[in-house]
Amino acid sequence: VDKENLDQFIETCKKNFDLNIVGLMCIPPNNNNPEFYFKEMFDLNQKYGLSDLSMGMSSDYISAIDYGATYIRVGSKIFGDRSK
Repeated sequence: VDKENLDQFIETCKKNFDLNIVGLMCIPPNNNNPEFYFKEMFDLNQKYGLSDLSMGMSSDYISAIDYGATYIRVGSKIFGDRSK
């Protein structure tokens, strides 16, 4: 969901589907500094008063935690790099 549509998306989920939105998730582009995106997600999570924030992977999880991540994905740190 684009951040420009987030207000409407959250409202629709709550009103039309009775969903309990508890957090946001992001995977930033590989070719950019993820901290910009982590900060933006942290700010959005705060704006909506959400408790959970899923962001960060094996290569950037420490930075994600610094920006409030409550869930991280570290598969390659545990299982190693994927091979074809």
